[in-house]
Order: sequence, then structure tokens, then C-alpha cells
Amino acid sequence: MNRVIESLHGGLIVSVQAYPGEPMRSPETMAQIARAAEQGGAVGIRCQGLADISAIKDRVEIPVLGIWKEGHEGVFITPTLRHARACSMAGADIVALDATRRPRPDGRTYAQTVSALHDEGILVMADCGSIEDARQAAESETDMLSTTLAGYTGERIKTDGPDLGLLTQMVAEFPDIPIICEGRVHTPAQAGAVMKKGAWAAVVGTAITHPTTITSWFSQAIKDAE
Repeated sequence: MNRVIESLHGGLIVSVQAYPGEPMRSPETMAQIARAAEQGGAVGIRCQGLADISAIKDRVEIPVLGIWKEGHEGVFITPTLRHARACSMAGADIVALDATRRPRPDGRTYAQTVSALHDEGILVMADCGSIEDARQAAESETDMLSTTLAGYTGERIKTDGPDLGLLTQMVAEFPDIPIICEGRVHTPAQAGAVMKKGAWAAVVGTAITHPTTITSWFSQAIKDAE
């Protein structure tokens, strides 16, 4: 197994992202947060955009999982081969792609995109929304599968926490492929639960790196108590 993927086994991957217009939206800030996450024990960092990938890669020693979001509907997480290549050139050790069965903007199939990236020695993680997506990704010899898009593509109900049902199914069906659990892992207990279900690693983003949302959770709890 590739040493980068092996290094993620049994660990926490922290997703470090801020959206345009937010107070923390700068590559330097993202790099500082990524470094703090590394010091806290993270084994990998997931991040978005070429500037952030480059800045974070310069700051941490752990693997960087890069994506490039473009648009807001359909396939927008690293939607084309061009986007994926750019993420790799910016410093991503692994590039994550939307692995749904929806049409891709450049007209290539998911399998064609993965094949081209593998020809260039680029590791690929599949962001799946269903078991059918995972099967497509596995058939395409994707290096890692993830539950990232579960609940966001219309094929599965959006669960309050991580989609343990999909995770369990993926782990059982693809025992030889690392399965990453990503999406709505909001507490340490949930992170522990996904590892007990057989996840290769757990991805936590909002609950660690998005103070606006975290603050809103506490604020709403106080309002509800009143």
C-alpha cells in the first residue's frame, strides 16, 4: 500500500476550509489552523483551493488531501481532470474527486479521470454519495473511498450525524480499499463510533475548524434552554 495512505490509518483527518466572505478566509489563516490541527494529533489535512493547498503544504508535515470547488450544483468538487491536476501541482498528496454518477463538466467519465490521474502518479480519493457511487469508484481502481457526499445528492437521507449505514456497507463490500468516513462527524464520540465501524480514518471539519457554526450551536442551545 502507498505509504501516504498507510499513514492515515486509524487517525483523524481535519478539514480546514473557510468560504468566500468569511472572516477567516485567507490562505495564511488556513495554514495556521492546519498547523494547529497537526499539533493536536491530526494525521492529515483536507483543504480547498490552490492557494490554501500550497500554503498548508508548506506549513505541515502530514499528508494534504486537496480539492478544488467550482460552482455550487452538480459535480463541483474537483469537477474536471484539469482541476485535479492543478490540485496535485499545488502540493496535494491525494486529490479528492466527486465520485457520483452525475455528468462531469469536461465530458469525461469518472473512470477516465481516475485513469488519467493514475497515469501521472496521482493518488485519488472518491467522494461518494451512495453505495452505487462507491461501486463505480471501486471499479475505477480508486485508491480510497469516502462517504463525503452521503445525504447531499438525493440518493440517501441526510442523517443528523455521520452516515453509519453507508459506512458499514462500504466497509463490508470493499474490504481491500481504505474507507474514509467524512460528513457530519461533530463529536469525539461520533469519531470513535465511525472507527469502530471499520473506517480507515475519520474526517472532521466544521466541529474543529468553523467557529461561526460552532458558535451558532452553543447560541442556539442557550436560546432553546430559555
